Amino acid sequence: MFERFTGTARAAVVGAQAEARDMGHDFIGTEHLLVALLAEERSAVARLLHADGVDAAFVRAEVRRRVGRGQPDLSFADADSEDAAALKAIGIDLTAVRAAIEEAFGANALQLPRPAPKKRGIFARFYAAGGRVPFTRRAKKVLELSLREALRLKHNFIAPEHIMLGLLREGEGLAAAILSERKVDWGRLRDGLTRSLNDEAA
Repeated sequence: MFERFTGTARAAVVGAQAEARDMGHDFIGTEHLLVALLAEERSAVARLLHADGVDAAFVRAEVRRRVGRGQPDLSFADADSEDAAALKAIGIDLTAVRAAIEEAFGANALQLPRPAPKKRGIFARFYAAGGRVPFTRRAKKVLELSLREALRLKHNFIAPEHIMLGLLREGEGLAAAILSERKVDWGRLRDGLTRSLNDEAA
């Protein structure tokens, strides 16, 4: 299935993983997919949802409010992140701490081991040996439905708009709940996404 994904669709899936990590979550849910789709501000998905006051920052805030933050994994901490800046403000240099720990305990001492996924299959490449975060059942369903949406529209590719259509079709995850509470008109959104895809396919 993933061979059909366009570069921007693949970037959205990888971006969802990054969003989950940044929030300290040990899973990729529909909410992380939605944030990643909105993060590319020039995309059709972002443009259509901006009309309803929905952007990446809004969804991130909603996810943090509803789900909270998980435990941060220091192996993925970025010296330029907000957390690193907050620590630096109180006199803790994350880069220096990391260097001291790795000097004392060896390279990658901060990298937490991640269990291998129990199931292999089309999603394995996104969370296998590289310490990747697994998809929830709903997020997997969204990606599978993106393929169905592409087939329904007779497209031989899967773009970010197809993923968004899959998210709407799944309709039960946290992303769908956030959109519903924001009173997003799903019919208008579907029509706009379909128009964008048909223009892209033409």
